[in-house]
Amino acid sequence: MRKLCFNPKTPSFAMARNSPSSPLSLISSPTPPRLSFSEPSSVVDEDSFMEEAEALILKWNPDSSAYARVTSLFYEDKIEAKHYIHCVNQLHQTMHSLISHNPSSHKLILAHNLMQIAMKRLKKEFYQILSMNRAHLDPESVSARSSRTSANSSSSDCDDDFAAEDDDIRAAGDSITEVEQVSSGAMADLKLIADCMVSSGYAKECVSVYIIIRKSIIDEGIYRLGVEKLSSTRANKMDWEVLDLKIKSWLEAVRIAVRTLFNGERILCDNVFSYSDSVRESCFAEISRDGASLLFGFPELVAKTKKSSPEKLFRVLDMHAVASDLLPEIESIFSSDYNSAVRSQFLTSLQRLTESAQFLLSEFESTIQKDSCKPAVNGGGVHSLTIQTMNYLAILADYVNVLSDIFPRDWLPLPKSSSLPESYLYSPESDYSASTPALTVRMAWLILVLLCKLDGKAKHCKDVSLSYLFLANNLWYVVARVRSSNLQYVLGDDWITKHEAKAKRFVANYEKMAWGEVVSSLPQNPGAAEARAVFENFNLKFEEAYRKQNSFVVADRELRDEIKGSIARSIVPRYREWYNALLASVGSVRDLTVREIVTFTPQDIENYLANLFLFGTSSSSVSSSSVTSSPLRRWS
Repeated sequence: MRKLCFNPKTPSFAMARNSPSSPLSLISSPTPPRLSFSEPSSVVDEDSFMEEAEALILKWNPDSSAYARVTSLFYEDKIEAKHYIHCVNQLHQTMHSLISHNPSSHKLILAHNLMQIAMKRLKKEFYQILSMNRAHLDPESVSARSSRTSANSSSSDCDDDFAAEDDDIRAAGDSITEVEQVSSGAMADLKLIADCMVSSGYAKECVSVYIIIRKSIIDEGIYRLGVEKLSSTRANKMDWEVLDLKIKSWLEAVRIAVRTLFNGERILCDNVFSYSDSVRESCFAEISRDGASLLFGFPELVAKTKKSSPEKLFRVLDMHAVASDLLPEIESIFSSDYNSAVRSQFLTSLQRLTESAQFLLSEFESTIQKDSCKPAVNGGGVHSLTIQTMNYLAILADYVNVLSDIFPRDWLPLPKSSSLPESYLYSPESDYSASTPALTVRMAWLILVLLCKLDGKAKHCKDVSLSYLFLANNLWYVVARVRSSNLQYVLGDDWITKHEAKAKRFVANYEKMAWGEVVSSLPQNPGAAEARAVFENFNLKFEEAYRKQNSFVVADRELRDEIKGSIARSIVPRYREWYNALLASVGSVRDLTVREIVTFTPQDIENYLANLFLFGTSSSSVSSSSVTSSPLRRWS
């Protein structure tokens, strides 16, 4: 899995302070003393509080203090930062009290001015913390440590949160890394500032800073994952190989983006803006919208391309599988109304992938039906259409879970069986009940379309025996391919049994048409009187059949041995019976009569039949060993 790398663009503030060229080194005045203040409970207290608040806020006013201009309040002194936040919160309450009881008081104007200065300071602090901790607040680290549930549960008062966070970090000790400590501290500081600014009515100023920093991190993360903006026109002009690489990149990127990038930003945003649901949701929607749109819109773009590569269906299914797997997480991360457009985009892409897969499978069926390659040129061996189709279906069977979701039972009803050849007058639907998965029926139908196409090709064979051998070879290969792949689980044992039986019938028909005359040339009850005529007729028929059949192909060794064994069992015993009867009547194999009549001994016949199909097999380009992706198992 590709690892995200987010490098900080702003150097560490600690390094800046300790650097000889840092502006801090030019300040000769000592650090201003820490100020404390008490909460007002009367007019006197109110006056005292206003003085203390003014002193503290002006102390950290970057426009009037060189020290404040180059120093981070939250980095320099966490305790004083806590007092500063508490002071601003109390100032906000004082302003509400003055508006209610003494709206014309000069203290209200002072409080307002102080609030403006404080918000400017806090905005600066917020920006500095976000910038300085880009590496520590990377989505991967945040998502690994946190959960949205724990982030949303923190609703206590800001002082308690601040103290609890400090206690947690100190108590953790060596159990967490330094990076995690810095990250936790930064998140606590950001939350403290955000709570203060949002509650004081300055949410817009706070959110604008957050969006600038964190949106750039999401955009940078999407770019680093290899996802780029792609127009429909450009996608259609791409070579399939190029588009395929982009799809593979997306498949890897989308998991990381959802589970690390967006999830991490969701956690961070929930934590920082836990004070307000609306601010939290609107802020996350703003920083994630462009990146999510780019990422989740890619599948729809691919689905709409007019690429006709056979591999496209598998890539579409890969994307559909990943998208379906991520859907619950996406609906959780982008759950609010502010993110409705993102959810809609993702669901639209998922629907387009579904439609594309359905269309591509229909195109695949059409490709089978339109194949025009003649069969006889390979000596009745396994047709290239059979190999390509079964390889394709075997790979499809690996996507059984995805396909089950994509293809409902009522999708594109199957044609009526009356349109099929007589030898295939049955429909897959008739073999299965109403509860049979739609994928099983659809796969059975696609293989039936292939078998019907092969049946039509067999009719073009000039030799009837060749047509039966052609059908036997191809159906044997189909059954073997089903057995060696997940198709066996999709189609079931009954389908395999029925098609095995049909392949055996093709073999029997081949033997009858190819060797029937040879067998019939050896009548029952051999006699010496007709021996010459019988042997002459047998020699002629055997040589003719052998010469023709030896040019034919049986690529699979198991099937080849079974056919040769069956032929031998039909011919050799009868021939040996006639041969032995002739010897019994003459007395010796060396007799001139025997030598004139007999061309082959029984052993010769066995040897010839043992070598049957070897010439055709060696010259054929199609064999079970040449198809390494589809090993054939023993047919029992």
